[in-house]
Amino acid sequence: MGISWTSVVRAGVEVTILAVAIYYALNLIRRTRGAPVVYGLAAVLLGMTVLAAVLRLEVLWWLLKTFFAFGAIAILVLFQPELRRILARLGTSTLFNPVQEQRENIEVVIQTVERLADVKIGALIAIEQTENLEDVVGSGIAVNCEATSEMLETIFFPNNAIHDGGVLLRGDRIAKAACIFPLTQRSDLNPSLGTRHRAAIGLSEETDAIVVVVSEETGSISYAYDGQLTRGVTVEQLRAFLTSVVLRKAPARAGNGFLKGFFNATANREKKGGGDA
Repeated sequence: MGISWTSVVRAGVEVTILAVAIYYALNLIRRTRGAPVVYGLAAVLLGMTVLAAVLRLEVLWWLLKTFFAFGAIAILVLFQPELRRILARLGTSTLFNPVQEQRENIEVVIQTVERLADVKIGALIAIEQTENLEDVVGSGIAVNCEATSEMLETIFFPNNAIHDGGVLLRGDRIAKAACIFPLTQRSDLNPSLGTRHRAAIGLSEETDAIVVVVSEETGSISYAYDGQLTRGVTVEQLRAFLTSVVLRKAPARAGNGFLKGFFNATANREKKGGGDA
């Protein structure tokens, strides 16, 4: 009896879907702090499964089947923060593209970095993308003001009480200052890298944020994205990189902002209508 083309196509579709799902799952897990735990647990379970199957260890096989039955719940509990960030990234939508607004936000960062680099004042600026950084950054001081180069320079001025730590930019607003970013755990980095650069790498490993760094010692400009640090860039190189990444992701943030604004406007109209009554 021959194999029908329908069965072949169905099997090919299933394999493709599983391969894509596994690839993206591993790619998303790779940048989280729980990645080593996931890889280690997967290796242990695979080894125990092979051992139980080859040696026919019935008790061990029963324990493994029981674990797999409740494994999904355990993963949800253990990796709840990582899963929430993954779902937040997948849940972004695209409606409009505020290109001009994003270009203005980029220029604010460029002007700030250029001025601070000239006078060798250290800075650490995280530009929020599709993932909310509130759950990742440590304690910080809420600022919630318009992002301007003058305000950012004031924050990083050495005599300012909140100049230590990082600044979180959300759109055209300074959300927080004096934030503590997670340090990278990589051991292959240059020992000369300071805390600012390691914090920039650490935050970019766990989120899709762009982190810009100005060295206090040399005044050199660097940026971290997707777990990779690019050092010693010029202002024009930084502008080109920010433009390529920020404008590409602008539609997602714009769609979310439009929906949020729509629902807020609707709620305000209802509130006003109730007040007039």
